[in-house]
Amino acid sequence: MTSSPELLRPGSYVYGTWHSHPDGQTLYDAVYGRPVAVLSSEGVDFAQALAYGRQKGAALRRSTFHERARALKALATHLMERKEDYYTLSLLTGATRRDSWVDIEGGIGTLFSYASMARRDLPDERFLPDGRVERLGKEGTFVGRHLLVPREGVAVQINAYNFPVWGMLEKLAPAFIAGMPSLVKPAPQTAYLTERVVRDIVASGLLPEGALQLVSGDPGDLLDHLQEQDMVAFTGSAATAAKLRVHPNIVARNVPFSTEADSLNASVLGLTVQPGDPEFKLYIKEVAREITGKAGQKCTAIRRAVVPRALVEAVTDALRAELSRVTVGDPARDDVRMGALVSVEQRERVRQTLSNLQKEAQIVIGGERDLLGGDREKGAFLDPTVLLCPSPLTASGPHELEAFGPVATLLPYDTLDDAIELTKMGRGSLVGSVVTHDRAEATELVLGMASTHGRLLVLNRDDARESTGHGSPLPQLLHGGPGRAGGGAELGGLAGVRHHMNKVAVQADPTTLMAVTHEFVPGAEVQEDVIHPFRKSFDEIQVGDSLLTHRRTVTEADIVNFAGLTGDHFYAHVDEIGAREGIFGKRVAHGYFLISAAAGQFVSAAPGPVLANYGLENLRFVEPVGIGDTIRTRLTCKRKIRKDLRPGETRPTGVVEWRAEITNQDGALVATYDILTLVERARDAHDPQPELPADGPQSTDAAQA
Repeated sequence: MTSSPELLRPGSYVYGTWHSHPDGQTLYDAVYGRPVAVLSSEGVDFAQALAYGRQKGAALRRSTFHERARALKALATHLMERKEDYYTLSLLTGATRRDSWVDIEGGIGTLFSYASMARRDLPDERFLPDGRVERLGKEGTFVGRHLLVPREGVAVQINAYNFPVWGMLEKLAPAFIAGMPSLVKPAPQTAYLTERVVRDIVASGLLPEGALQLVSGDPGDLLDHLQEQDMVAFTGSAATAAKLRVHPNIVARNVPFSTEADSLNASVLGLTVQPGDPEFKLYIKEVAREITGKAGQKCTAIRRAVVPRALVEAVTDALRAELSRVTVGDPARDDVRMGALVSVEQRERVRQTLSNLQKEAQIVIGGERDLLGGDREKGAFLDPTVLLCPSPLTASGPHELEAFGPVATLLPYDTLDDAIELTKMGRGSLVGSVVTHDRAEATELVLGMASTHGRLLVLNRDDARESTGHGSPLPQLLHGGPGRAGGGAELGGLAGVRHHMNKVAVQADPTTLMAVTHEFVPGAEVQEDVIHPFRKSFDEIQVGDSLLTHRRTVTEADIVNFAGLTGDHFYAHVDEIGAREGIFGKRVAHGYFLISAAAGQFVSAAPGPVLANYGLENLRFVEPVGIGDTIRTRLTCKRKIRKDLRPGETRPTGVVEWRAEITNQDGALVATYDILTLVERARDAHDPQPELPADGPQSTDAAQA
């Protein structure tokens, strides 16, 4: 081992300090085989690291979803400004600029996505009310509701080598939004890139102390010190996952363990597709891209190309032509499209698997090509390779052996049922794809494959322009799969946040439950004021503020005029004979008339802090209202949602959600719905300060003006 000062020495960031060790595992450049880093976790106290995360996590849990989202967005901006440093390091892993874009900017983009989702869909609270309020007693004085609260432990995240940036950030983002600190353990081969990103995160000071720790090197006895509130998320081989899952401490303490493991993903070319169709070209390009992207080192790559038997020769010829244009070599060169595998050791593992696959399949596309830079022996290069398994329904190798490199196997099929069966023989996959323009065929394949896949892509001429492709997990959708794929549930939008929270059922009287959840609960005590609620600013309105309106008797003229105004002459409203024969037995008012009449009852007409109607949700008509019935409306503040100022906006606002309940003369509920109003609020510390004129205020009066 060399002690050259040029070597990178990735450190571990634990219990608030950086730790490094002069000796350790030597890591080599994937392209030329030169030593690039020395890695060691020697001296790290794993028990202390976990205890530190749990203790410091209290500050993170005390923040709200929106505060965490703002921090995550600021962090994403900070990292994006430094991305070129990450691209430079990524070249050492064998990745091209295009490959690194998925890892680096894809990872940072995940931070942006989770920050946006949290601000849009989560309350500005430390907890998340889940589902509806359940009435548990006849009189409504005993109710229940589920809440989600942060787990009071550490999310231990053990990542694979192939995506050293995205792999970390896609786990960090939902955990952080949920209020759970992370301890990241990257794979050694590319840990120096992960460490560089973490150094920038720590230096930024944008995350609370303890929210992120890093272990560079061997994990030691880390798992021995896990407790019940901790979690583990593992990405790697199914064999390693199986060993970790039954770790005695994990089993004894029932520590949640999530896995994203091996996946022999399949892509099916539909029976209806012909060589001249756009879908045929799309299929060839997609398979070729998945073989060569990241040199095939993607958990979502296409390993099995399931094609109609009659098209095997055409697909082979087209793939050969497409792959012949892929240049291999030093990823720092602009003319190189595919770089190296992460290490020589990884290349040898792929070669061994390829040899085993050839027991039931033969190579139809392969052979070494000239390298454009790089070292064929010391570097970790392997050329794109395609095999053909003529009898895939009776073979086992293509469905059991994953060559984690630029390798795929063609599997011929005769019927759609055979194609579905072939995809299922992988025993569970992260992703599958179907390429066809025939909707009936797509439906049969999707529904047939759905039970054994975490994500399914239907690719055709209509969505190709916007499609992110077979191998691209998205923050909004599930990344995980059943069976062999590990049963994990990463990303998936806010499901990834909920995964890091504890679900508790809270039972109480309505008023107490309202106090706990900060949301109005039907049956809770309300506060009525001489000041109309629409005359109050966002800051002045409180959950439970309520208005009971004056009464209004519905007349025949109301119904006739509303029908004339809207053009809605449905018989139940305007046809006396037809209405008597209908389900109500009489003419009834339009449902939308009731909503309009209720608005007339509760609005405050003069200009004020309420700026606009922002929307209407959860509308339900309960009882009919006929001619001569009398209605009144109770409007109650249900919850408040602060809005950030957008670029160009100068007027701070928030959204107030109101529960509207329309009742008749007997007190029976006839309609209920939620109204969203945009309400002016005071400027606060989170708002950008207004810009002063270039020459500044001329006087106190001018400044006030």
